[in-house]
Amino acid sequence: MRGLLIRLGVIAIVVAAVAFLGTHLSGYHQGLAVRVGIYYVAIIGLNILVGYTGQISIGHGAFMAIGGYTTAMMSFYHHTNLIATLPLSFALTFVCGVLVGIPALRFRGVYLALATFALAVSIPQLPLKWSKWTGGSNGIRTVTTPTNNWLFWVTWSCAALAFAGAWLLLRGRTGRAFRSIRDSEIAAASSGVSLPIYKTLAFGVSAAFAGVAGSLFVLVTNGFAQPNEFGVTLSLQLLIGAAVAGLGSLWGALAGALFIGLLPEVSTSVPLIGSGHGQDVVFGLIVILIMLALPNGFAGLLWKLDSRFKSAIKSDPTAS
Repeated sequence: MRGLLIRLGVIAIVVAAVAFLGTHLSGYHQGLAVRVGIYYVAIIGLNILVGYTGQISIGHGAFMAIGGYTTAMMSFYHHTNLIATLPLSFALTFVCGVLVGIPALRFRGVYLALATFALAVSIPQLPLKWSKWTGGSNGIRTVTTPTNNWLFWVTWSCAALAFAGAWLLLRGRTGRAFRSIRDSEIAAASSGVSLPIYKTLAFGVSAAFAGVAGSLFVLVTNGFAQPNEFGVTLSLQLLIGAAVAGLGSLWGALAGALFIGLLPEVSTSVPLIGSGHGQDVVFGLIVILIMLALPNGFAGLLWKLDSRFKSAIKSDPTAS
């Protein structure tokens, strides 16, 4: 009971903090907060796949590209309301994730990582092939460009829905099936868990979250969907964010999103003499240091603090 109350308290604090920031941040800082929210949605989805079912993916930038182009093209060609494009992106990328997840059943470990890496490389090239409809390298733009304030509230509303949806999915039978697959596929299959169904479902759900994040990502970039925005680097950033957050935990996802969303801004202010890529050097060094200090991510730190807190309560004779 105490654990549930603590979790509810943390959620209430986060909601209050987001509401406060939404009314007090400048337009520029709202834009940064929007990026954090977008990465948060994408990392939750990636964590469902990698952290809860043990399937490695280096291709979630591709699903973000599909979602982003869905929003841009529906707005440009059909003048669809931007919010209405979000469930469309969710549904389309869910189907795409399932279609990718079916052949991915034949791969494991590094081979699955390479297969999803190929996806991350190839999908952003498709808009160049069909430039007549996608605008090619110049991209395609939504009819309307929302303000940072509008984006802030929409993005963090999506983030709240993503967290609630993932929590409801993972706390029940489906979540137990995911975790059993991660721990041991043989044991899961012997317990009656259908590996093809649940592994493919995890791919679909994870891709759907990434699709919504991709739609929001396009709106942040002034409504432009361009191939170079969804390159391999984006997929790697999401994987880094999931690792920093802590695989197999929804509670650390916010830390991972803050890390990849704000660190590039911080690292640009660090001068490195003789380096034309100071930002990349600083980013890489900080990633290494974080992984050395927190090998299990931010969630691992939370688990350690929680266990120490419980031990302190048990050892306290005055605790009731």
